[in-house]
Amino acid sequence: MNLPNDPVILLSYVNTLLRDEYPSLDELCKSLCVEQSEISAKLGGIGYFYDPDTNSFR
Repeated sequence: MNLPNDPVILLSYVNTLLRDEYPSLDELCKSLCVEQSEISAKLGGIGYFYDPDTNSFR
């Protein structure tokens, strides 16, 4: 699946999916066939990191 290239749009997209459809980042990545490292690196570049307690990037 093609994820948004803009990191801010990606942040919104991923957090919405995590909130509404997936219980974890691992489940989201498996479903979308993407590597966690790809999402984490792009969002880490703008200062956001996955928090498993809230199941979101903060």
